[in-house]
Amino acid sequence: MSERPVEAREADAPADVPLYPAFDYPYYIPPAPRSRVVVKQDLLPAISVVSLVSLLGIPLAYLWSLLAPSQLKAVSRSGQLVPLTAESYHRFDSMAVFVALSLGAGLVVGVSVWFMRERRGPVAMVAVVLGSLLAAYLATLMTGLFTGWLYDVPTALNVGDVVDVAPTIESTWVILAQPLAAALAYGVLAAWNGLDDLGRRLG
Repeated sequence: MSERPVEAREADAPADVPLYPAFDYPYYIPPAPRSRVVVKQDLLPAISVVSLVSLLGIPLAYLWSLLAPSQLKAVSRSGQLVPLTAESYHRFDSMAVFVALSLGAGLVVGVSVWFMRERRGPVAMVAVVLGSLLAAYLATLMTGLFTGWLYDVPTALNVGDVVDVAPTIESTWVILAQPLAAALAYGVLAAWNGLDDLGRRLG
């Protein structure tokens, strides 16, 4: 017995009954390749990031020397400099200004390196943190140089003279502000991205 043509069967079949089985032509979709951490390709750019970010400590120190308040001190009978009333508060103000500048620099650096799309990953984040730490340490070393240019050192002191003393940073813990801010900015952007490779393939 001859089989009816396909056109005739399609015309006789009800509209709600599928003519062909749903799995007549199965196909396989391979899973997307799993992203891995790239170290060798990102090592040289990471070294460049560390070197470039560390140089940020020079303008950071200069800007701090312009914004940090100085202290007015009087010469006592023993020859020592004694701070005037409420002038000792500027010791904290100097550190607060440095921490604020470091936090801002860390946020800017973290966001800027994030835009290096083809190098996103933990290697770049480590480079940002190390570069920011070196920049903050370099800034603490350069502050005395810039304040020495901006403030005059008196040659002769008499009892009762009031001297304008240059600001100083009395704690080394302030160098942690910039790397923490950079790590926070880069980590938040990485978590917000949500892609398995952080968008490296789109670069």
